[in-house]
This record gives sequence, structure tokens and C-alpha cells, in this order.
Amino acid sequence: MDIIENPVMQALLTRRSVRSYRPDPVAPEILDAILKAGTFAPTGMGAQSPMIVAVENPEDRAAVQALNCQARGGSGDPYYGAPTILLVLADPARNTCVEDASCVLATMMVAAHALGAASCWIHGEHEMFQLPEGKALLEKWGLPGNLRGVGSLALGYAAGPLPQPRPRKDGYVVRV
Repeated sequence: MDIIENPVMQALLTRRSVRSYRPDPVAPEILDAILKAGTFAPTGMGAQSPMIVAVENPEDRAAVQALNCQARGGSGDPYYGAPTILLVLADPARNTCVEDASCVLATMMVAAHALGAASCWIHGEHEMFQLPEGKALLEKWGLPGNLRGVGSLALGYAAGPLPQPRPRKDGYVVRV
């Protein structure tokens, strides 16, 4: 088998960030598989320190959207209309908390694509969960107030074709 034809390689090479979503929710079995994949992402010393919060209900989605806008000084929907938001938070006491959570986010993006869903990494969670309103959401969800927001995924089904990839930059890889 040609290595590039491997299904995992195909998912890695064809995944794109999507910024326009259909309103229909991700099928429960697909969402479950994406979340499970996230729990198998590599973490420092296998500690599994990140936490994933799947925000599906409209009330909490609206609160997260407003919080992101407040934290980043924006307006509109920073999640591009995606019906689900996957927040990834981590214990700041772990020295690999950002790296661990980033692996979770990347793993879920590839899993989503492989299963026919679309995603886009959204930033601002670090600032969001330092705000009193962010701490209140953590409390509402029964989570520790010291968690650090690392990133989130807008998750849903693409409203159109996937974007075309940009050419890879010269010097991206240096072999020594």
C-alpha cells in the first residue's frame, strides 16, 4: 500500500478548518466517537489531564459564544454557527497542560474529519475562563474553577465544500 493512500494519512492531509456550518447537530454516535478519540490523545506521562466539555444545548452555547466575544472584544458568532462547541480545559498545575490539551484538540479535529464532520480550532478560552462569567460557567458545569481554557472546536457539518489547502511553505521541514 502506498503510504499516502493510508486512510489515516488521507484524513491528516485532507482535513481543513471550516468556517460555515449547517445547523443540524452532529449525529450522537459521531460525536461520541470524536470525544472518545480526544480521550486517547497523547498526554504528558499518560496523565490524561485535560477535560473536554461538549456544549450542545443552545443556552450554554449562547453563553460560551458571548463569553468568547467578551474575552476577545469581538462580536457575532466566533464559532461560525457550528451547533456544537468542544471546549478543552486543563489543570494549570501540570507543566504540560497546554501541550496535552492541544493534542486533544488536534486529535478531535482529525477524528471529526475522518467521520464526516467538520471543525475549526477557536481561540480565546484562556481569557474566557479567567473572567468571572467563565468561572461561573465552570461552577455551573461542576468543574474546578482553576481550570485553564486552552482552546475549543467549532464542530458540525460543513455548509459547503472544504477549503482548498494553501501550498506548503518552503523550508517547512529541515532534515539534518
